Amino acid sequence: MERFTVEPLRAVDFMEDVRRRPEKYFLVDQGSPELPTEVLRVVAWDGLHRRDGRHGQISVEIGSDLSFTVESDQRPGADARVPGVFGSMLDMFDMQRWAPAAAAALSIRTVIEVWLDGHGYRQELLGMDPTGPRREFMAPKPFGTRTTFHLDPSFCGPGEAIAWALRPEELHGEACNEHPSPTTFPIYDLRPEAEESLSE
Repeated sequence: MERFTVEPLRAVDFMEDVRRRPEKYFLVDQGSPELPTEVLRVVAWDGLHRRDGRHGQISVEIGSDLSFTVESDQRPGADARVPGVFGSMLDMFDMQRWAPAAAAALSIRTVIEVWLDGHGYRQELLGMDPTGPRREFMAPKPFGTRTTFHLDPSFCGPGEAIAWALRPEELHGEACNEHPSPTTFPIYDLRPEAEESLSE
């Protein structure tokens, strides 16, 4: 009888997979000028859509060409004090909410703030790895999340930037099955050039 040997299966590292095949997560490949905007769009979509199918409330803040913050009123899916698969507060987003982890995989710095039952927790990441322990702070709201991503400029490439004058429907899109759609939410563009264009 012929004997077969089977190599142990190796789980593909999530961060490695995102960086190798970003189009699988963000619909565009590395080198596309639309990549920073698509990362923002996917994270905004994730924050807006609750697991029960309803829309939540979000706000978007664009800090620079490659950095943005999404605040959501979604209740975290796990206890911030319990480490999980990623060993960071990324684990507070359940498996259906892969977008924050995928965006962190393309970032040189991510700051996650979570508030739950009157307690706030904050953690910084390098890629998907924590740079230190999570810190507790006074929660500004009963529950929600606020996550800031600083996308890796060496991955995005020179000259790439989050699109200007974004509207909610551009981040939400027409693919949502819930009606009425699109949902509106504030988008604050803090880039100096945005302020100049608004004043003209």
